[in-house]
Amino acid sequence: MTPQEFRRHLHAHPELSFEEHHTAEFIEERLREEGIECRRIAETGVLARLEGSGDLSRAIVLRADIDALPVCEQTGLEYASQREGVMHACGHDIHAAVLFGVLQRLHREHNFNGTIFGLFQPGEECNPGGASKVLAENPFEHYDIVAVIGEHTDSTLEVGEFGFKSGNFMASSDELRFRVHGRGGHAAMRDKIDDTVTAAAALTLALNALNDNDTVLSIGHVTADGATNVIPNEVALEGTLRTFEQPGSEPGTARARAWSNIEDAVGAIDKKYGTTTTIDINRGYPCVANDEQLTATAKELCAKHFTAKDLQRRYTAEDFGFYCERYPSLFYRLGVGEQAGRSHSSTFAPDERAIEAGIEFMLRLALKIL
Repeated sequence: MTPQEFRRHLHAHPELSFEEHHTAEFIEERLREEGIECRRIAETGVLARLEGSGDLSRAIVLRADIDALPVCEQTGLEYASQREGVMHACGHDIHAAVLFGVLQRLHREHNFNGTIFGLFQPGEECNPGGASKVLAENPFEHYDIVAVIGEHTDSTLEVGEFGFKSGNFMASSDELRFRVHGRGGHAAMRDKIDDTVTAAAALTLALNALNDNDTVLSIGHVTADGATNVIPNEVALEGTLRTFEQPGSEPGTARARAWSNIEDAVGAIDKKYGTTTTIDINRGYPCVANDEQLTATAKELCAKHFTAKDLQRRYTAEDFGFYCERYPSLFYRLGVGEQAGRSHSSTFAPDERAIEAGIEFMLRLALKIL
C-alpha cells in the first residue's frame, strides 16, 4: 500500500479521540504486511519498532497522531469521510501517512544504526492527551532516547516548506471552569440578593487583566440562567489558559503563577460581591519546547533539500509537550499549501504532495540524528 492510499483510507474512516479502534487495526495490518513489528499502546494507539545495527539501546521516536475531529466534512473529495460528523480536519491522516511511508523506507533499506520507534498516537485533540497515556506505560524505559520527532500540517507554508522554532514553540493549555454562587432572587430587590451576574462580569474582567506577554486567558462561555427580573443563584464561566515559560525557569513556573493569580482574582471578587466561587482547572498540555540542537540540525538539513522557514511561537497547544518534558524533542510544521484552507474547518484539504515531502525530510532527519 502506498502512503497516499494509506492516507485516503484513514481520511475516509476517521475516528474521534480514544475511539480509534478500527484505525489502530488498519495500521497494525498494514505494518505487519510490510513485516514491521508493532503492538498496541495507550489502548487505541500503535507502536512500531525497527532495529538497525550497532547499539540498539540508542533510539529515536517518530510520532504521528491519528485521531479526528467532530466536524462534518464538506470538501467534496472522492475519499471524503464516510462517518457523519467526523473528519480528519487537522491533518492527522497526513501525519500518519508520512510516518507509515518513513517506516516502509527504513524497513526496506535498513541503513541505520540503533532503534527507531514509529508511534501512531491516539487522542491528541482532548485532555488528558494520548501522549500522557503513552508515557504512563513507560515504553522506552530501557532505551536511550536521543530524540522524539513530530510534525503538524500548516497551510501557511507551501509544499516543500518546513517551519521551525527553537525553544518555546507552543503554549501549555488548561481548561478553566468557574461557578459563581450567591443568593439569587428578584432583580429589583437588590438589598436581598448577591448579584452573581455582576460578580461574574467583574471576574471576567479581572481574569482578562491577567493577560501578558507569556499568558493568554480567555473566557469563552458564560451561562447565567436568569431572566429580565431574575438574578440566578449561579453563573458559570468557562475559558482557556495558555502560558509560556521564561527562559531558564523551572517547567511549570508560569502556569503555577497564573493559577495563583486566578485564585487571588476570585478571592477579591467574592469579597467584594459576597459570592462564593468554585474553581476547576483541568490541567492540559505542557509547553512544546524544542531542543535547540535538534532544531539547528533539522533546519540545516532542511535547507539542503527543501525550504526552511523560521516561525514565531504559537498560543495553540499540542500534547507533544509531554514528550518535550522527558526527552530531547523537536516539533516542526509541514507545508500543505495555502489552498488547503483552515485546519479544524469542514473544507480543510491538504495538498497530498506534502506526504512525499514529509516522508523524505523525516527520513533524512531520522538517519542524520542516528
